[in-house]
Amino acid sequence: MKRKLTLIACLATAAVIAPASASVASDRDHRHEPEATELAGGLVSPLHLAVGTNKSVLVTQDFAGKLSRVNRDKTVTNIYQAAAGFGVAGVETRGATTFFLETAGAGSPNPAELKGFLKAINPRGDVRQIADLAEHERKNNPDAGQEYGFGRDASTKCLDQAAAIADAPPARYNGALDSNAYATAVQGNTAYVADAGANAVLKVNIHSGAVSTVAVLPPRPSVLTADAAAALKAPDCANFKYGFEPVPTDVEIGPDGWLYVTSLPGGPEVPGLGARGAVFKINPWTGHTRLWVDGILSPTGLAVANTGDVYVASLFGNEILKFSAWKGHRSVFLPVPAPADVEVHGRTLYATVDAFNPTAPPPPPAEGRVIKADIR
Repeated sequence: MKRKLTLIACLATAAVIAPASASVASDRDHRHEPEATELAGGLVSPLHLAVGTNKSVLVTQDFAGKLSRVNRDKTVTNIYQAAAGFGVAGVETRGATTFFLETAGAGSPNPAELKGFLKAINPRGDVRQIADLAEHERKNNPDAGQEYGFGRDASTKCLDQAAAIADAPPARYNGALDSNAYATAVQGNTAYVADAGANAVLKVNIHSGAVSTVAVLPPRPSVLTADAAAALKAPDCANFKYGFEPVPTDVEIGPDGWLYVTSLPGGPEVPGLGARGAVFKINPWTGHTRLWVDGILSPTGLAVANTGDVYVASLFGNEILKFSAWKGHRSVFLPVPAPADVEVHGRTLYATVDAFNPTAPPPPPAEGRVIKADIR
C-alpha cells in the first residue's frame, strides 16, 4: 500500500465503506432547519468556494481545473482555466483580488512531479504566481521528523506481518515528501495554506512570496479493532494503536485570531475506526496546536462566523455541522448531499453540495451545486 492515500482516494474509500452509523450523533431539530436556496448547478467537483464582491461567489471546479464565478443572476462565468493536468483548489477573495491554489502530482513517488502554487487573479483576468508551495515541501519537508504507523505497543508479529504484506499499511515511517495545497485563508499580507500532502499549515507573504511553516498537525492515532485491522490487511494487528497522517483540508481565521483547521486522517474510514476527522486550533504566532473537536466524518471544509461558531462540511456524513463558539457543542445545521465546503458571510452560509460522487465513472459528472442558507 502507498504511504498515504491521496486526499480524493481517501475520500472515495471512506464513502464506500464507512456507514452512516460511523458518524458521531449530533443534535438535530428538523423544525429549525433553515431552507436552502440554489445559486448554481451543473458544476464539476466544486470542492471550494469563497464569497466575492457584489454578492458573487467564487467556486473551484477542481477536477476540471476551473475557477468560476457565480453571478448575482445565478449565471456562471469561468474566469480561469488551468493547464492540462493541473487542478484548481482553495479560493479566497480580498477586495477585488481572488487568491487560489493550483496543484498537480499529489501523492507521486517522484518529488519532482509535485506542483503547487498560490496564485492571484485581478478583475481584468491578469494572473500572477505568488509562491511555489511544492518547492517549500521539497526543501523543508515539515513533517520529516514526525513518525506515523504502529505505536510502541505493537507486537513484533504485527510489525513483521505489516512489512511482509504488500497492501498492508506501512509499519512505521516518517513523513515523506508530498504536497497537495488544498485550502487557503488570507489576512492582511499573509495567506495561510492547508497542505493536505505535507500535513502542515503554511504561511505565505503575498508580496514577497516567502513561504514558511506555521505548524505540522500531529498524527491521528486510532486503536485498530479486529474488523479495522482486517480491512487494512493487517489481521494480526488488532488492539494496537496506529498513527495516521492528519491531512489538513481547510484553514480559516477565527475572531479570536487563531487558525481553525479541519483534518481528514489518511487511510480509509472503515467501520472499525469510525469517524476520525477533527478540527484543530493553531496559534498562528507560536504554532501551538491543540485538538478542538473530534469524531467528524470526512470534514473537508469549515467556516467561522463572527460569533465564533464553526460550521463544518461533513462530505460523506451528508450534513453541515455547527459547533458552538468556544465549547464546541455540536448540532446539525443542515442535512445536504455531499457538502465539500462552506463559507459564512454576515448572516448567510454558502456551501457546495453534490460535490463528489465516488461511484460515478470518469469523467466526473457535472452534478455539483452552490447553495446558501440563512444563519439564525
